[in-house]
Amino acid sequence: MLALGIDPGTAICGYGLVRSDGCRLQAVTHGVIETAAGTPAAERLQLIFRDVDLLIKRFKPDIIGVEQLFFNRNVTTAMTVAQARGVILLAIVQNQTSLVEYTPLQVKQAVVGYGKATKEQVIFMTQRLLGLETKPHPDDAADALAIAICSIHSSRMTNIQERRR
Repeated sequence: MLALGIDPGTAICGYGLVRSDGCRLQAVTHGVIETAAGTPAAERLQLIFRDVDLLIKRFKPDIIGVEQLFFNRNVTTAMTVAQARGVILLAIVQNQTSLVEYTPLQVKQAVVGYGKATKEQVIFMTQRLLGLETKPHPDDAADALAIAICSIHSSRMTNIQERRR
């Protein structure tokens, strides 16, 4: 199984691709889509859509996990992230790829085993689970790899539950 994880953002959008061969997880690639400050919002969204669409077409993931919007005190930031999520979801649907969405708590639970884990704990476990020599960087890409791992774990659980029916 090949899973693409996406950590939405307008300035920095993280992505991580993880392959699962049985119980073994392997990082295929990870990075960020960056848009320049001062670029009009519509152009930033177009760049995010284009690059996510290219990632999907290039790697053809079986499943794509996207982090759900975590609303904090900054309404402006939440709205721009919601816009980025919108174009990301559009790219996924247009490519007819399976979509799953997770809260930050669900991702932490899947990767660390504790829903209130710190960012450092998530990065540490992501590095260990993928057998990476160094910490995945930047944090947005590390988060995206964690989302991909969560997608794989959740897919496995769904398959087990379906077999039991």
